[in-house]
Amino acid sequence: MIGIFFGSTTGTTEAAAGDIARRLGVAAADLHNVADTPADEVDRYDLLLLGSSTWGCGELQDDWYGFLEALKSRPLAGKRVALFGCGDSGSYPDTFCDALGLIRTALEETGCMFVGECPADGYGATGSLACRDGRFVGLALDESDPGGNGKRLEEWCRQLENLGER
Repeated sequence: MIGIFFGSTTGTTEAAAGDIARRLGVAAADLHNVADTPADEVDRYDLLLLGSSTWGCGELQDDWYGFLEALKSRPLAGKRVALFGCGDSGSYPDTFCDALGLIRTALEETGCMFVGECPADGYGATGSLACRDGRFVGLALDESDPGGNGKRLEEWCRQLENLGER
């Protein structure tokens, strides 16, 4: 079962979460804003989709700080985790979608299994925490390249569907 958890200040990441939910057939009840969701809500799901925008010079969206700390104490061993986020490679090339890298680093010791990496092809910025070994740790939606985001989202969702997790 898929649960989508997002933090959104301006609505961009929330809209992306909604697009992903529609594409994957995830019910509205399984779409959670981390601003008002307890971390134990993740226990119900086998596949967690975690989304955050990146703010300032590579910071998490504000609502993620408390949620992420609580999430690290949840029993995540064996759960699959896929990351998605929004950023602006034109204005912040060195910290583009850093929030994805921050979430991944924070959860690496929990025993969860990360899925949903994406190729860095077609991006102008690949020097951030979100890009490791020439791949993004999740779906990186770029405000500077809105025309490419639809295709990236479709390919990422197809990749998740191929995991057999519904």
